[in-house]
Amino acid sequence: MDLVTVDIGGTHARFALASVNADGTISLGEPETLHTVDHASFQTAWEDFCARMGGTLPRAVSMAIAGPVGGEVIRFTNNPWIIRPALVQEKLGVDRFTLVNDFAAVAHAVARADESQFLDLTGPDAPLAREGTISVIGPGTGLGVAHLWRSGSQYRVQATEGGHIDFAPLDSIEDAILARLRKRHNRVSVERVVAGPGIVDIYLALAAMEGRAVAEPEAIDIWSKGTSGEDSLAAAAVDRFCLSLGSVAGDIALAQGGFGGVVIAGGLGYRIRDTLLASGFAQRFRAKGRFESLMASIPVKLIVHPQPGLFGAAAAFASEHGNAA
Repeated sequence: MDLVTVDIGGTHARFALASVNADGTISLGEPETLHTVDHASFQTAWEDFCARMGGTLPRAVSMAIAGPVGGEVIRFTNNPWIIRPALVQEKLGVDRFTLVNDFAAVAHAVARADESQFLDLTGPDAPLAREGTISVIGPGTGLGVAHLWRSGSQYRVQATEGGHIDFAPLDSIEDAILARLRKRHNRVSVERVVAGPGIVDIYLALAAMEGRAVAEPEAIDIWSKGTSGEDSLAAAAVDRFCLSLGSVAGDIALAQGGFGGVVIAGGLGYRIRDTLLASGFAQRFRAKGRFESLMASIPVKLIVHPQPGLFGAAAAFASEHGNAA
């Protein structure tokens, strides 16, 4: 079965041709990345990709969408495109389609990816469980949270809005970060701290604690200088991010029953993988009082698949329509 798989975010729309074989394995072609601002609609982006592929595409598509999926009109969280599911077949010239939340697609990728696509972060050196619940957490522009339950080769994925649970400080430094964020937000969710843009507030909160007068930097500069060690304050901010991410990941696992494993996903997690391994992420993940022994028994991984959104969208299509349809 051949299809087009698409991963649509706020900035980029990634397209690829994919094949789902009778045994459930998925082959992914070379992705094409288009900028959403360069296209008036998803349909015109689709037509651009079609032209790049020689003018002919498979008559099936699976779209991973950054935003809630459902209703008569689907609106993206961070770009102005809309999709009307009732018109997808007519507008794109396809017979079958799947629409899936972008982070649900990542959870599908976790369910089907080979063990070689995971890097150990903490916990036992063992594969993700074949039975039970696995939590999936992805710091990026926002904080994606999903979980999957599986029994042998069967699995189910559930997208959630877990990135919007309350942020819970554990020490005086995190108290200061929360106080800074509370000046702008009546309610501070974990996404305000452990998503990519949150590094700016962490950095500025640390600067204020030390009485430093600093200009508000770009998030990318803090990540770059912090992970390289070029700037000690930026490095402290990155380390604090890793600590808070460990706490949140542990909370999500407890809430979801993700005792079969926890997976950190997203491009940001991959870029800071060496820093995560050297940081206090693991200690914070386990620091759950009476449940510390339980938390230490959970394998925590980083998915290193280069295109989990595209791969997962193809997997979601196969789950909905069958492998060899």
